[in-house]
Amino acid sequence: MTDLRIRAASAADLDTVLAFWKVAAEGTSISDDRDGVERLVARDPEALILAEQGGELVGTVIAGFDGWRCHLYRLAVHPDRRRQGIGSALLAAAEERFVRLGGRRGDAMVLVRNESGQHAWRAAGYTPEEHWRRWVKHLTP
Repeated sequence: MTDLRIRAASAADLDTVLAFWKVAAEGTSISDDRDGVERLVARDPEALILAEQGGELVGTVIAGFDGWRCHLYRLAVHPDRRRQGIGSALLAAAEERFVRLGGRRGDAMVLVRNESGQHAWRAAGYTPEEHWRRWVKHLTP
């Protein structure tokens, strides 16, 4: 993995990221569109972290920090590149970012049905907190 490059996404990467998520991410999000990802990168240019090998996108993670809490979203590794340390490298970059910003605890949203994702998060040292429940309200139709 010596040729793995970790970097922040730029506006030029957004279409590639959206296409990548259709192949590599589990489930979809209401924010999985050009406008949503564009707003993310404009608001926090270091939040969307990419992993590339040989110039090809092989992984992503969103490391969002609101000044109080550290949230992880869209940890995705190309199916053909899984179990090679890419996800671990992305999480390490996200966690380093959080510590640099003063974050104290990272949390991740993982679909209940995503068993391989749950395994990956456990392997990275994250644990589920069953006593919390996510409450959601869509703000747009």
